[in-house]
Amino acid sequence: MSRRFVIEAVLVAIYGELMLPSQPVQYVIPYSTIMELYEMKDSPEPVMPEADDDAYVKQRIGELIEFFDDTFNKKKLERALQAPWRSSPPPPINENVSFVVINAMENAQYGEGFDPIETEPLLASIREQAPVLTDQVELMEKVIEAEVPVQVYDVYDFEFAVEQGISADDWMTP
Repeated sequence: MSRRFVIEAVLVAIYGELMLPSQPVQYVIPYSTIMELYEMKDSPEPVMPEADDDAYVKQRIGELIEFFDDTFNKKKLERALQAPWRSSPPPPINENVSFVVINAMENAQYGEGFDPIETEPLLASIREQAPVLTDQVELMEKVIEAEVPVQVYDVYDFEFAVEQGISADDWMTP
C-alpha cells in the first residue's frame, strides 16, 4: 500500500529525492499548482536563490510541464477538470511514485490567513485524508496557529513520513 501526500507541483521539481522514495508514494497535486509551474518557468523571478540552482530547477519545471502536457497525461487531467474535486486517474511515474491531480477549489474557508495556493492543498488534505508535504515553515506555523485539522510534514522529514509517519490518533491524542 502506498503512502499518500498532498503536495504542490513545484516541490516535485525542486526536491528530486521525492521521486525516489524508499516505499510506494502517491502525490495528490492540486491542479492550480500545476498551472503555477507555467508562470514560474517563464518568470524572470528566481525560484531558487543561487543562479545555477535556479536554472536547474527551471529545467526540471519544464520537464514536469512536458510530462503533464503529454497527450496521454493531458487526457487524464482533462477528466479531473470536468468537475470540482474530481481526481485524475493516477499515471505512474516510476515503480514507487504516482501522481493524482485533483481539481481543488479554494472556498475562502480559512479567510485571509491563507492565500488560495495555500488553501487548496489544505482542503485537498482534509478531503483526501492525506498529509500535506511542504517546505514552507510559515505555512506549517499558520496551520498550527489556525488549528487547521491536517497533518503537515516538512520535506526534510519525508523519509520519516514515508517509513513511519504519525497516525491521526498519535497527533490528536494529548
